[in-house]
Amino acid sequence: MAQSQHVKVIGAPHSREAYEIRDFLKRGVVEYEWCEMTPDRDCMREFGVESLRDMRLPVVLFPDGSCFQQPTLAEIAAKLGWVTRPRLREYDVSIYGAGPAGLSAAVYAASEGLKAVVIERNAVGGQAGTSSLIENYMGFPQGIPGAELAERARQQAVKFGIELLMMREGVHATFADGKIRVDLADGSLLCAKSNICATGIEYRSLGLPHEDKYLNAGLFYGAGASEAPMCVGQPVCIVGGGNSAGQAAMHFAQHASVVTMIVRGASLAATLSQYLIERLEREANVKVRFESSVSALYGDGKLEAIEIQSKNGEREVLKTGHLFVCIGGSPNTEWAKDTHIIRDPNGYLVTGSDLYEHPAFETVWPLERRPYFLETSVPGSFAAGDVRAGSVKRVASAVGEGAMAVTFVHRYLAESRPIASGCLKND
Repeated sequence: MAQSQHVKVIGAPHSREAYEIRDFLKRGVVEYEWCEMTPDRDCMREFGVESLRDMRLPVVLFPDGSCFQQPTLAEIAAKLGWVTRPRLREYDVSIYGAGPAGLSAAVYAASEGLKAVVIERNAVGGQAGTSSLIENYMGFPQGIPGAELAERARQQAVKFGIELLMMREGVHATFADGKIRVDLADGSLLCAKSNICATGIEYRSLGLPHEDKYLNAGLFYGAGASEAPMCVGQPVCIVGGGNSAGQAAMHFAQHASVVTMIVRGASLAATLSQYLIERLEREANVKVRFESSVSALYGDGKLEAIEIQSKNGEREVLKTGHLFVCIGGSPNTEWAKDTHIIRDPNGYLVTGSDLYEHPAFETVWPLERRPYFLETSVPGSFAAGDVRAGSVKRVASAVGEGAMAVTFVHRYLAESRPIASGCLKND
């Protein structure tokens, strides 16, 4: 098998598993080449593979010549050297989530000498990592892809000595005696004196019948930057009117025959930055359908068409094999339902003085002092970024909150006071 400098991925057209691998590599800023198995394309000759006859697709080829058949993301991450086990018995702070808030907290915690660890169950970057280009983040006048920004932050945190546990998730944790103890899915135990929850939000679905049937087979949650090369000369539809949807539209406009944005509102002014509005207006192959929504999905095994319904009830079917849903999401806080951590009606973690508005606060808060700004109703447990109630859903604000959370961690650790016992089930 011939060796190369890039990871090679071979898969069938519209393969869900192949998309997940491409998306994972793209978000991890891993250079890869994709070969779609079609009658007119010889992947064996192109990639130097001896035989694909008995192989189980998708196949991933690594630069050292090793070949993985139908690998899991965890297996790929391990091969790339991203999966490690906790090195210490106890940390000063454990950070859950490697999006902008979590990575920022990691950089500041490690650079300030705290024994810190980041736990991420997927790729670094969070939802920001899927953005094709972030143009309004200070210091990057030409913009920067979300995955590249996240990778730079990861490298910076690692330089300062952060531990990053990839493809890991906690299954159960307990707050007791001023510490948080987490049982990880692989059987290892993680213990820390404090923690920062930066788990972000989960993509919101369209809520249509049989939606799962088309997931990653034409229907994608998020900007789907890795799919742009698959859309050359084809119609693309994007649901949503926020910045992520606008950036996705600009990105796909360079490849697709036409990009249709499907927006519930009557205009983009309330949800989209002005610079994006102006750019979209200049793109000849970008169309916006206002006061509209997707009402049905069609296709045999893969997405082939969608139905759009306007505010007045009119329906229209559009042919497309690429639908990207960028309508925000819900906070990843289901793990907190059996704890003393207070959430708002939408599931976001409540912090700081906002806790005073919740009657349960006085019954669960064990200390004489008031909670710090980013502190939850469990002392020593902080929240930063999109997962926090009242946060501004922007990369810059998430980065700021991550750094600020570390300041409050320092204050909490200086107190050296135990916290009340409670149980946390962490997914």
